[in-house]
Amino acid sequence: MALEAIQTVTQAEAKAKADREAAAAQAKQKLADAQREAKQAVEQARGQAREEARRMMAEAEAKAAELTKEELKRAAANCETLKQNARGRLEQAAQLIVGRVVER
Repeated sequence: MALEAIQTVTQAEAKAKADREAAAAQAKQKLADAQREAKQAVEQARGQAREEARRMMAEAEAKAAELTKEELKRAAANCETLKQNARGRLEQAAQLIVGRVVER
């Protein structure tokens, strides 16, 4: 009877050791899986952030180009207005100069 009890205890200890080792291996695998998934999630988030940054930069560049184009149109229109005004006063300026030259 004592031999059977020793064998039962020995078997129970061996089973407990095997169970602990299996649990440790399972925990190690779960940890590795979780770390891999976390790394993938971080890489995916970085990729999305890079893509969002590219999109935002493209939008900003397009908006800046449009604003520049509008400002150049406004400046060209102002220049044309100034030219027209100057041309309109050119005759007056010529007469003024001729008048001053003749007075001398």
